[in-house]
Amino acid sequence: MSWLVRLRAFISGSVSHTERLVSVAGGCIAIYAILVISSHYLGSQGTLLIVPSMGASAVLLFAVPHGALSQPWNVFGGHLFSAVIGVACFQLVPDLFAAAALAVGLAIGAMYYLRCIHPPGGATALAAVIGGDTTHALGYHFVLTPVLENVLVILFVAVLFNMPFGWRRYPVWLIRQREPELPVADHGKPGQRVIEHADLVTALAEIDSFIDVSEEDLLRIYEIATGQAQARAIPVGRILPGHFYSNGDDGNEWSVRQVVDAPEQNSPNRNMVVYKVVAGHGLNGTGMVTRNEFARWARYELERDNDNWKRID
Repeated sequence: MSWLVRLRAFISGSVSHTERLVSVAGGCIAIYAILVISSHYLGSQGTLLIVPSMGASAVLLFAVPHGALSQPWNVFGGHLFSAVIGVACFQLVPDLFAAAALAVGLAIGAMYYLRCIHPPGGATALAAVIGGDTTHALGYHFVLTPVLENVLVILFVAVLFNMPFGWRRYPVWLIRQREPELPVADHGKPGQRVIEHADLVTALAEIDSFIDVSEEDLLRIYEIATGQAQARAIPVGRILPGHFYSNGDDGNEWSVRQVVDAPEQNSPNRNMVVYKVVAGHGLNGTGMVTRNEFARWARYELERDNDNWKRID
């Protein structure tokens, strides 16, 4: 039974209850709006066939809003191009089973080449083929209504709903704009070759497989692995929710952050730390970085002493 424990540890996310409730509320609001629009154009029977693909998108947009597969172009392109392919396959391939299989396969290929991989798009392509008479009667109009309208609704809800929560803005570039600049790593020892951006692009092309990690993340991993990242003063295991940390800088750059949420330390390169600035530079700002990034920024831990800050050694 130990494998069950390991499996559970792998698939369970250590996030706050607030984060989970926010995801639940966002998904409910988005799907309710989509149901109203789908039922208007397809009727109740058609709604049952189109909503599952949007339900899968809701999981990504509201449970994993910062994931690469959840971003607007992925959602928009993944659904729209897949819908076009699904309608075309139904109209051009006489055998229903073959049309359904071909629609999903071609949708995957299109999403690869158009750089808009979004898993629920495969369900949209499938729905265009097996959606029944109501869906088939729409022809290519199916791409516009309900698919395009559903996509616009869910993206609109995702942007608007996540806006009040500084740690989970959508699209992801809205929150990345708020992240502090990371220390610039040195260029290694004399004679040591430094990996450039172009090297990572070439390496990813050599692997020839979709990898859910950005080139920037790979650069940071490389810096840590080769010892080029700035030495950390705070161990990643000591970054705890509710605690205060400072960068130790002088003058206007001095800052204090309070950790709002930090998952268990099972992968410091990927686990995200949500924080808010409570003193100094960037006061009242919020952000989200990995445990390792936060540890490189922090120099020591603090505690409140009336209106002052006291360093914890």
